[in-house]
Amino acid sequence: MEVVNDSNCSWINDLNKRSNIQIISSDLDCEWLIVGAGYTGLSAARKLGQLYPNKKIILVDAQLAGEGASSRNSGYLVDTTLNDGFTSNKELENYKKKADIYKLGIEAVKKFIKEHQVDCDWNECGKYFASSKEKDKKILENFSETLSKLGFKHDILFNKDLKKKLGTNFYNIALYTKGGILLNPGKLVRAMIDTLSENVSLYENSFLLNWRKLNGIINCDFKNGSIKTKKIIFATNGFLKSLGIKKNYNFPITLTASMTRPLTDEEFKSIGEPKEWGVLPIRPMGATIRMTKDKRILIRNTAEVHNPYKMSKIDLDKRAIKQKIGIKKRFPQLPDDIIQSAWSGIVSRTRNSSQIFEKLDDNIFVAGCYNGSGIGVGTLFGEQIAIKASNENTKEIEIIESRNKPTWLPPQPFLDLGIKARLFYERIRARSEI
Repeated sequence: MEVVNDSNCSWINDLNKRSNIQIISSDLDCEWLIVGAGYTGLSAARKLGQLYPNKKIILVDAQLAGEGASSRNSGYLVDTTLNDGFTSNKELENYKKKADIYKLGIEAVKKFIKEHQVDCDWNECGKYFASSKEKDKKILENFSETLSKLGFKHDILFNKDLKKKLGTNFYNIALYTKGGILLNPGKLVRAMIDTLSENVSLYENSFLLNWRKLNGIINCDFKNGSIKTKKIIFATNGFLKSLGIKKNYNFPITLTASMTRPLTDEEFKSIGEPKEWGVLPIRPMGATIRMTKDKRILIRNTAEVHNPYKMSKIDLDKRAIKQKIGIKKRFPQLPDDIIQSAWSGIVSRTRNSSQIFEKLDDNIFVAGCYNGSGIGVGTLFGEQIAIKASNENTKEIEIIESRNKPTWLPPQPFLDLGIKARLFYERIRARSEI
């Protein structure tokens, strides 16, 4: 089954259309094959291109490169997370390991944009974990204690200050961290495509049907051709499970988001003309929402078990209604028809919120499953899995491999039933925050 994305994502549609799209239409061979051309795959291909300038490297994606989850996310480059899974690590040392990975991810993205002079609307403005419920103060106080022990600068703010900073009186309490970064994910991932080295061949709209290893060679079949490779890196994130990769350790979740048109000067003035900001929910199923550089409001307030290959326009429209309600809750003075676009995207999760990074077999490697933190961690893991696949080691790999490993998941249908039950429970708990 091929992946069919909606064509409504503003991050993508604001960019110039790409040309010269290559599709696999014959039998090919290479030294290195990377499957998946999002942040991870593009970063792995970029690193391999640097390490092996005379080797043939192929990067393939079932969709257009970078136009899956990588450019469909909310554009947060996180330094810390509060709700990063269903069983968050509470031990300080485990949280520090996770935060260390986030820090390395930020450094990896920062290095890339500096080296290639990338304009991706980078803004080191921090981020807010916010709630309309004053009783969530206890959650933030506990989180504050953890951040203080680890040396993260942060502040707890209340309604009056939040109104000034966000332009809405919806939120009554928030914890602000200074290390978060907001950016345009579409611009960033497009730059990663544009800066691939000449020895990297990119093939798009080429769905991997099946793969197998035979006599030390990995054979990959596509609709109109095949690829034989000596080494392969799987970087398909939300679609790892569908390829049989670590299938008992990860599962896809479908998210939807909406974005308004740019606010008029009068509309922007009515909400206090705030600077660019980003809010993450305190409760797992609450709304992620941000004010962009160009005065648009983005909101993501759905997460569900859904067919990851396609969401119909009818289904997407139903979810866009929820996002309109979420925006009107926060900004009732804005007009009803302000939403310009709505789209869906797939994230990959593990049971204990850890990432996948490992050697599966001789010359077969995988990196993915970022639990909603894919910009920085995906970029980092792509670069480092390329190094690991080259039989080299780095301090970054040592930090990555010191994390808690993903835990085993129950088989179907118990897995889907468990996920749906948990999502339903969290949705009830966060119903006021949607």
